[in-house]
Amino acid sequence: MFSAELFKKQLFTASPLQFNELAMALFRHQAVHCEVYARYLQLLGKTPQTIQTLHDIPFLPVELFKTHPVICPAGIPVVQRFLSSGTTEQTVSTHLIHDLSLYEQSFTRSFELFYGNVQQYCILGLLPSYLERGGSSLVYMTQKLIELSKHPQSGFYLHNYPLLAATLKQLAAQNQPVILLGVTYALLNLAEQYPQPLKGVIVMETGGMKGRRREMVRSELHHLLCSAFQLTNVHSEYGMTELLSQAYSTGGGIFRCPPWMRVLPREVNDPLSTAAMGETAGLNIIDLANLYSCAFIATQDLGRVYADGSFEPLGRFDNSDVRGCNLLLA
Repeated sequence: MFSAELFKKQLFTASPLQFNELAMALFRHQAVHCEVYARYLQLLGKTPQTIQTLHDIPFLPVELFKTHPVICPAGIPVVQRFLSSGTTEQTVSTHLIHDLSLYEQSFTRSFELFYGNVQQYCILGLLPSYLERGGSSLVYMTQKLIELSKHPQSGFYLHNYPLLAATLKQLAAQNQPVILLGVTYALLNLAEQYPQPLKGVIVMETGGMKGRRREMVRSELHHLLCSAFQLTNVHSEYGMTELLSQAYSTGGGIFRCPPWMRVLPREVNDPLSTAAMGETAGLNIIDLANLYSCAFIATQDLGRVYADGSFEPLGRFDNSDVRGCNLLLA
């Protein structure tokens, strides 16, 4: 008998071997009790009894979050709806949230794993398009990190580039560690209008031109930001509305996951087949924090997955939607 409460107690402290055990247990639970996933498996002719390893698990196409309620089990209370960004003509994804504490634990523990205690930082959010749209899981995460930082100047700066530039200059002069988390087009606007040395500042881009600027390769973006702000590297966050966990890159476009999240490669032309490590592939993601939706997501992203568990996003499949967190082409 699957116990959600016992699963939550083990979720964030599992070893790699325990990850496999937890993932298989969660798969067997969601394969029966997540109606959308169960129907998808049925159409594929798959049953929990025929799946013996993680590599045998069929991953739910992320597009189904746009058209179906992905929740497990059906009928549980929904306390929050996170909506993906996109143009007004697009149908957006909806992630139905039953337990916000899972999301908060996931992003705070992941942040601490990669960056240490949030209270040592001033957290600055430059996410205008997300704030204006509403329902953003990225805004929710950033707001909580701002609150946890307890720094008086932590906050969102929307379109107020002059105030943000002045704040960054002041904090840099004070040797205050800062994380500036921003959507790509807004960071470029800041870099062009207010170039300055940002000593002690971690500039972290989340992707997303939102049609405001031309798309560019990640290396070009990072070069422009490093030049404007006199940085040695730019950090990146990889997250999706349909996931409750994030991966981070501390430079070079190579991302690492927290222990409860794993990326697996799938063949580009055969979505049910596993691709080799290091090859260009579709990205499948296991996110154990997705306890109450579906933890096994076939994304629309292309990339390379490496033997050490890191991965390198390379772009998106042809004809996939342009989204606010759209990956930059590598």
